[in-house]
Amino acid sequence: MLDPALLDTHPLLRDAAPAARRELAARGVERRYAAGETIFAAGSPSRGLFVVVEGRVRVTRLGAGGRGRVVHVEGPGGTLGEVPLFDGGGYPATAVAAASTRCLVFGRDALGAAIAAEPALAWALLRRLASRVRHLVDRLDDLTAQRTTARLAAHLLERAAAARGRDFTLGGTQAEVAEELGTVREVVVRGLRALRAAGAIRPVARGRFALGDERELRRRAGRE
Repeated sequence: MLDPALLDTHPLLRDAAPAARRELAARGVERRYAAGETIFAAGSPSRGLFVVVEGRVRVTRLGAGGRGRVVHVEGPGGTLGEVPLFDGGGYPATAVAAASTRCLVFGRDALGAAIAAEPALAWALLRRLASRVRHLVDRLDDLTAQRTTARLAAHLLERAAAARGRDFTLGGTQAEVAEELGTVREVVVRGLRALRAAGAIRPVARGRFALGDERELRRRAGRE
């Protein structure tokens, strides 16, 4: 059983109806983790919703080549473990305490009882989950844009080499180049803007460019 005062550390819990708060306090537990300690591992069964009261948690997932990629980072007020709580599967990623961390943990029974006492709590939980999904989609878009910029930089290096010191074009419309690179025109426009801002290329005339800092362009293409 939790001290009800602990629920005041999080807006979602603090603003819950008295009946829901009683269920959460009666059924929730407090857990402490040392820096570097694993809170839950990818694939392990759900142990409930984790509410971060103190500390910092990094949630990571193994990517290609076995390298860990940060999915999101949570501090006080953050929540963890929503996905398996609702879909019944295992955790899709691993959560590790980046500092000494304290969490409140609420299992399915605790949340089920609290939602039965206050149905509006379910909407609050879904809003948090939807916000997480939106953040991940935005992050995916950013990563995709970065990879596309690398492909665009490599394309420009090839165009510059073919021009043999003269100014060069993209070799097609922005839409055609986007299709060739496997993206959309807007991402190519952002990539060109980023490369110009970095001094890697410079505009000469409409649709024509010259090399600026070739080393920077090569670095952006992953060739340095």
